[in-house]
Amino acid sequence: MNPQQQLPPNYLDDIAPQMQKAPFLANKIRLLILIAIVAVILVIVAGVVANSLTGSRKEPWEQLAARVAATSEVVNSSENKIKNSQLRSINSNLKISLTNTQRDLAAPLATADVNPEKLSKSVATAESSVAMIERLEDARLNAKYDSTYAREMNFQLSNLLTVLSQLYNSSSNASNKEFLKTTYDNLQPVQKSIAEFSASNE
Repeated sequence: MNPQQQLPPNYLDDIAPQMQKAPFLANKIRLLILIAIVAVILVIVAGVVANSLTGSRKEPWEQLAARVAATSEVVNSSENKIKNSQLRSINSNLKISLTNTQRDLAAPLATADVNPEKLSKSVATAESSVAMIERLEDARLNAKYDSTYAREMNFQLSNLLTVLSQLYNSSSNASNKEFLKTTYDNLQPVQKSIAEFSASNE
């Protein structure tokens, strides 16, 4: 080839590899697959978020149900073991309050979609009364039942009042708030009486 010879203006186009146009349908399929993958990911993320939100709303109610049940179990088991007449009277009032609380708790638990018979294992374990009942039995064997019971129950009721208060502050349901306030108002004087008894018997 003569270096002086002029090249045609489309010379580079002639030697460049020809790009073949992708079929129209292939691009559509890729786009549809990508959209489907994104949609599946969004559904999974939405499900995880929804479960997390539902779980975080249910857990405090489960905790309340388990704590009320555990407290009631200890109160019932202590009924014939308390010697002091003043503490026995306080315990009787507490038993009535807890019985009413368990009865009235059914409606709020239903609104929170909590079944008190099927609480999560972690909550049921954390709120179990077994350890407290064992400590009370040791105290009974050492003739220190009343003072130990007052101390343990003061702690238990303080925690119960804390859960009621936290649920009240986080709840938007008017009837649930009314239940929580009424329960708090019923249990708080009993807790105060037990705290005073405990302080005077240390």
